[in-house]
Amino acid sequence: MNTSPDISVVVLCYGCGEAARIFSTDLQKRLTDRDLNYELLLIGNYFPEKHDPTVQIIQNIARNDPRIKAITNSKKEKTMGMGWDMKSGLAAASGATIAVIDGDGQMPPEDVIRVYQELIKKNLDLVKTTRIFRYDSIWRRFISKIYNMCMHILFFPIAGTDMNAKPKIFTREAYRKLNLESNDWFIDAEIMIQAKRHHFRTGEIPTTFYAHKERESFISFKAIWEFIKNLIRYRWKELRH
Repeated sequence: MNTSPDISVVVLCYGCGEAARIFSTDLQKRLTDRDLNYELLLIGNYFPEKHDPTVQIIQNIARNDPRIKAITNSKKEKTMGMGWDMKSGLAAASGATIAVIDGDGQMPPEDVIRVYQELIKKNLDLVKTTRIFRYDSIWRRFISKIYNMCMHILFFPIAGTDMNAKPKIFTREAYRKLNLESNDWFIDAEIMIQAKRHHFRTGEIPTTFYAHKERESFISFKAIWEFIKNLIRYRWKELRH
């Protein structure tokens, strides 16, 4: 008897605090209402030198529910960023489909259901959202527009209009073909680059991206420089491939 979940949802919770509890509760209700066999993987990897209450919060959430796992690994290097967190969650997922989404509330939890339904209905390999309505900073929207334009120029023809939008969902078969290396924010783009390489059947649905309730959304100049380096490195890698 196959007891693996219909869907594993990897929720990136780093620095989310109580927002992780609110988000996971809402998401769990929506998954239950759709009668889906699911598991939630709450990712709260942390830097030992920084106090992040998220670790304790998600451990408490997972304590009494076998469908929820808290992954709270210590980050021993500064380079262990969002990509490293995502990979730790993807590796632990056991579902027939795997979704990944941020847990800070900027991305609606109901989108997990929407991308899942699109994936199943159209028999696709990967489905993601695109942020049509955005309430984050003008600076972040501007950088995002330039970044996506560069992606389409350098990796034409790549699927999707918004590389960093989540949730992203893919089948287990598609996940097995991915060989993700990025430990930073470039992992979203890396997924889409490899989806192009493997000729995934992809889909994209519109969504709303909300402002962060506790802080303004921003992208540092360091992150921009990392994006540029990654774009050049992966363009060379794809040419060699």
